[in-house]
Amino acid sequence: MRLWTLHPRYLDAKGLVAAWREALLAQKVLAGKTKGYRHHPQLARFQAQADPQAAIATFLAGLADEARVRGYHFNARKISRRRQRARIAETYGQLLYEWEHLQAKLRVRAPELGRQQRTLKRPQPHPLFRLVPGGVRAWERS
Repeated sequence: MRLWTLHPRYLDAKGLVAAWREALLAQKVLAGKTKGYRHHPQLARFQAQADPQAAIATFLAGLADEARVRGYHFNARKISRRRQRARIAETYGQLLYEWEHLQAKLRVRAPELGRQQRTLKRPQPHPLFRLVPGGVRAWERS
């Protein structure tokens, strides 16, 4: 499961669809509707929120917005109606770690997109997150 700190605009089509499916699974986990994945490290920052379900719904809404921009048809009715107004603090180190991880994936499955993004030095976060100083998060599996 990968719940990207990165803005979904950087994901290739396969990555965006995978992020959507994984975030829908995370929504079920956070709602207590599944037994698996309850302790997955990627859920930590959502579980730390006052309303984890609103946080993941806001995350999903960001993915759905990007899909709409690209002309994809993600079923936004699957997203809980709850939303989180406050942005979640996430470290710049975590964002850069994910950026390198994504670039490695793109070199294999979407090399042209990877080449287009290669010179980008400051990727933007998903709209749910605001960047703060710091390194890679302890929950990240390296």
